[in-house]
Amino acid sequence: MNTLPQQLANGLFLGSMYGLIAIGYTMVYGIVQLINFAHGEIFMTGGFGALTVWLWLPHGTSMWIAVPLMLVGGALVAVLIAVGAERFAYRPLRGAPRLAPLITAIGLSLALQQIVFNLYPDAKSNRPFPQLPFGPYHLGSINIQSGDVFLIAAGVVCMTGLAFFVRTSRTGRAMQATAQDPDTARLMGINTDRIIVVAFAIGGLFAAVAGISYGFKYGNVDYSMGFQAGLKAFTAAVLGGIGNIYGAMLGGVVLGLAEAMATAYISDIPGMEQFGGQAWASVWAFILLILVLLLRPQGLLGERVADRA
Repeated sequence: MNTLPQQLANGLFLGSMYGLIAIGYTMVYGIVQLINFAHGEIFMTGGFGALTVWLWLPHGTSMWIAVPLMLVGGALVAVLIAVGAERFAYRPLRGAPRLAPLITAIGLSLALQQIVFNLYPDAKSNRPFPQLPFGPYHLGSINIQSGDVFLIAAGVVCMTGLAFFVRTSRTGRAMQATAQDPDTARLMGINTDRIIVVAFAIGGLFAAVAGISYGFKYGNVDYSMGFQAGLKAFTAAVLGGIGNIYGAMLGGVVLGLAEAMATAYISDIPGMEQFGGQAWASVWAFILLILVLLLRPQGLLGERVADRA
């Protein structure tokens, strides 16, 4: 158990990334009742957008200058794709049966993967991602990489900013009203189409931050990284309570901790030696989802309609 603090830290770092992606799922669902299965690929394009900015910068550019530019570039790419998907793929299907936007989301997901693959012909293998010029740090027996520091800082800033925005801004209150009753919100003069666009844009922004954090944490990006990360982020959103923005982050942290602990310790249980390790991490993550849905179908925090956004 000497590795327990490190595994808890690993789970927290991993869960923060899942939570950032999951917020995009839960915001969109909270307002338009749509599961945007292309959101994982928006996370991926955010990472590649930041990488593109890095490749365009003059050789030798300081990372202290490059990182803000990469954040802006990755965010612009992800937000534009998210808003474009809402306008041209999902809005025309808003009154259609729910199966139609679901199939559209899957098609958009595959299309985005192939676009990135064609723009980066070597994207099938991991593309090296620049690393931050500080760290690693040691806190007792816990080893903290520079990418982990960036990830935790980004998660705290994003969640604090989102909570402040939703609770205090006029647009945030309009998002809560639209989530609670879109028809009544429309009668009260709220432009619900604009609110939906804002929800997609914020979700795209958070996905971009998560994609850049992924690159800093693992040192590479690839065109297929959004598929599994997107599925796990959707799992996190369901765990926390789909439609609940705070539950999305909580679900991400719980999922990350469960994955890290199962990876490290399942093989120590007599008779379970072959079920440990990284290869089984996703299996245990989805088993956790099944258990939560069986015992508490509404998720850990449930759907708090007034807080959905």
